[in-house]
Order: sequence, then C-alpha cells, then structure tokens
Amino acid sequence: MSTVIENLLLRKQKLVEQLEKAPAAEDRDKIEHQLEQINTALDFLDRPGAKEKP
Repeated sequence: MSTVIENLLLRKQKLVEQLEKAPAAEDRDKIEHQLEQINTALDFLDRPGAKEKP
C-alpha cells in the first residue's frame, strides 16, 4: 500500500511543479483536475480500514 501512496505523492509533486510553469489556463485546469483526483485517492487510502489486512 505504501508504494501506491508514494507513487501518488511523487506524481502530485510533479504536477505541482508543472502547475507553477503552466502558462495557459487550459493547461492549469487540466493539472488542477489531476491534482484533485490524486488528493481524492490519497484521502481514500488514508481512511481507517483502507489499509491492507494481513
């Protein structure tokens, strides 16, 4: 599970960097949408009971 979270956080970091450099509003909108999806996934994975059971 931690690998999934690490990958999402890495992707989020890259998107934030792209967002800072994105000149066009359309590009920023697309990046912000992807960031929302990642945040939703991270919230879901962070919920109690979402962790893998042994």
